[in-house]
Amino acid sequence: MTSVSADARGFRNNPLQELFWTRTGLLLLILIVTSGVCLTVSSLMAPSPVHNFLVSLGTGTLISAVVSFGQTLVTATASQRALVAPLIEESRRALQELSAEYRSLDREFFPTHVFKATSEPDPAFNHLMMQDLHRTRQYFFRGFSGRHAAARLLLSHAEWELRAVVADPLDGQAISGRARYWLRHEGADGDYDSIQTRLHDETCIGLVGLYLARSRCSRVDVTVVSDPPLDRLEMFDDSVWLTLYSDPSGASALYPRTLRFSEGSFVYSKERAEFLRVSNSRTAHHYVITPDTARDEFMLLFEKITGSPLTEEGLRSLENKFHTFRREFTSSAELGS
Repeated sequence: MTSVSADARGFRNNPLQELFWTRTGLLLLILIVTSGVCLTVSSLMAPSPVHNFLVSLGTGTLISAVVSFGQTLVTATASQRALVAPLIEESRRALQELSAEYRSLDREFFPTHVFKATSEPDPAFNHLMMQDLHRTRQYFFRGFSGRHAAARLLLSHAEWELRAVVADPLDGQAISGRARYWLRHEGADGDYDSIQTRLHDETCIGLVGLYLARSRCSRVDVTVVSDPPLDRLEMFDDSVWLTLYSDPSGASALYPRTLRFSEGSFVYSKERAEFLRVSNSRTAHHYVITPDTARDEFMLLFEKITGSPLTEEGLRSLENKFHTFRREFTSSAELGS
């Protein structure tokens, strides 16, 4: 939305301009021209009554023009101070208030950044998100598997409170929404069963990634839901990011369109309230991972969440898969190591 400038100036903004753009200015011009003509003609004539008359007429006309000019200038200045200046000041104040209202609406309802759908990770997108992550104390993630959240955490060396809402691997309905998105992306060559299997593997890899990132967090609260929203949410202290998997226009791209809203906006307040409602829901399953969580404790937790037992060999395999994903994502997003 374009803001309105409060400093616009009129075409005539001083007494001289006001004077020469009125009929008074035209009359003064006539007097000066008349005086100049009379004095010029008289200088070419020999002394005579006509000569004396022209000199008197020219001199009188010139004096009248000078006196009238001064009087008109004083009158115009006083008039501008009494009438025009208050009107200009009031108009400027109204424009400033209107500009402030537009800026408030921009902050309240419009995103600060819009990132288009892409087939590869956008470095500008990821660099800005990492800046938000470095400035925050709380990191809220709501998505499918949490792999990207874990990768971002491992790239940093601060400490956060992480709350993650992810899909329930035991519920097929939790995976179906993301599976349909991938079917739209892959087109006629997509196979629903193979996509579901791949997505189930991603949830397992994401859980292991969150476990590996536990050292970057004071604690990791994981909420498993059977009906996760299709759009991914990442919230920091001063911003919220919405990745629109629900947007059909971006189905052909691997990474959908993403919007960033600032803290204090309507979207930030709404999404924060909704996230806290889901992460504190009594009907959802809640799990906690701390920096002190041992491998055997995590393997038991993994079995509770996925319904599949996890051996030490299986855990190492999932760790390798996550690190492979992390390295590929870090390289393509140009985030360094």
